[in-house]
Amino acid sequence: MTQVHPTAIVDPKAELDPSVSIGPFTVIGPHVRIGAGSSVGAHCVIEGHTTIGRDNRIFQFASLGAVPQDKKYDGEPTELVIGDRNTIREFCTFNLGTAQDVGVTRIGDDNWIMAYVHIAHDCQLGNQITMANNATLAGHVVIGDWVTVGGLTGILQRMRIGAHAMLGFASHIGKDIPPFMVVDGNPLAVRGVNLVGLRRRDFSAERITAIREMHKLIYRQGKTLDEARSALSELALQVPGAAADVALMDGFLGSSVSGIAR
Repeated sequence: MTQVHPTAIVDPKAELDPSVSIGPFTVIGPHVRIGAGSSVGAHCVIEGHTTIGRDNRIFQFASLGAVPQDKKYDGEPTELVIGDRNTIREFCTFNLGTAQDVGVTRIGDDNWIMAYVHIAHDCQLGNQITMANNATLAGHVVIGDWVTVGGLTGILQRMRIGAHAMLGFASHIGKDIPPFMVVDGNPLAVRGVNLVGLRRRDFSAERITAIREMHKLIYRQGKTLDEARSALSELALQVPGAAADVALMDGFLGSSVSGIAR
């Protein structure tokens, strides 16, 4: 039997794996699905069309699946989808998607999300992301894998954060952040390459050298973005072991709509 505290209110239509545990005074709505091994703490509200995967740990006072903070929302059956093995700390708020976008707010796997984090409608988060306390995402934000977001950092709507980037404490993110970069401040500034993160993830010396060269091409040599991208293609030929990293950077730069932090 699912371990549901007697004071919790779980709609009979909700789909909970038998191994799920639900804490005191928590409310689970009729369109909620929670996978095996997940636990939900006390005083949480999980509502809307919300799907939560396996082995997630949701701490007390979280609000997941509430309607978007978007005046255009008109009750459409949009979703919140959370993957596996995520840690979601106290007072986090994740909203449903909207019909004006893909209709799904999505959080991937193995993310570490600290207290008071807000993830607004239609955000798309990858895997292995760390978000420190009070980080806030406006709508339609996309964050790649292995990104670190510092506490009290705000990310404007429709911004994209490339994989392996690190956003420093209390930063104002109003431009796209390319992969591998370290940024902080208000006004925002690019400080360099996320060397600590890359080394922790066992990037080879060859790959790190190539990534540092990408930083120089984009930020230190006075090149236009088109010129920097042309130089990136040459770098991929010179360092075959970093070709995938170069392709990641080039694809990100080529698809940026808001412009990158420079």
